[in-house]
Amino acid sequence: MQEHKSVEKRNRQNRKRNIRNTAKRSSMKTAIKRVKTAPDKATAAKELQNVLPILDRLADQQIIHKNKAANVKSKLTRHINTLK
Repeated sequence: MQEHKSVEKRNRQNRKRNIRNTAKRSSMKTAIKRVKTAPDKATAAKELQNVLPILDRLADQQIIHKNKAANVKSKLTRHINTLK
């Protein structure tokens, strides 16, 4: 391991960012699970409205790829349309 101050700072920053990004990714997955496990179509549609901005925000922050956000939104919408 290098002993330069800049390397030590970079390592500190990377650790902080990793923790932050992991937490955001985890909350995204939890929100997606809420949509998938919703008991009826109305509840699922309401939960979807909570998930869409989260996905857009994470894509803007480059925590997830923009195409992944689009794919997840599409799959969740299709899932809701199949519910009765």
